[in-house]
Amino acid sequence: MAHPLVHWELIVSSTEKARNFYGKVFDWTFDDKTYPGYTLIRTGRDTGAGLMAKRSVAPAMGANTYFEVSDVQLTLQNVIESGGTVIVPRTEISNLGTFAMFQDPEGIAVGVLQPLRH
Repeated sequence: MAHPLVHWELIVSSTEKARNFYGKVFDWTFDDKTYPGYTLIRTGRDTGAGLMAKRSVAPAMGANTYFEVSDVQLTLQNVIESGGTVIVPRTEISNLGTFAMFQDPEGIAVGVLQPLRH
């Protein structure tokens, strides 16, 4: 079963500096209106991208990746049984689906997204 990359995001200390940098480097545009408090990055491709300021619970600045799954809860159960740790529990995003994040046994953070099925 395939689990494609469906979203990635940059966690930064300053969203303004990141917007200026990546806008110039890659000619990306940014959308602050769709989700309050979260900036969507428009790269010109279908894979979603976001930009957000580092929150106190985030371990560091960096990049997050999200893979599509058919059942977030089952995936988290498999993570725990396989030695991983849930770091963001199953969370609903209106009009989009459900997501969660976990750390693998090496400490790498990975996100999963179960999209809404219409």
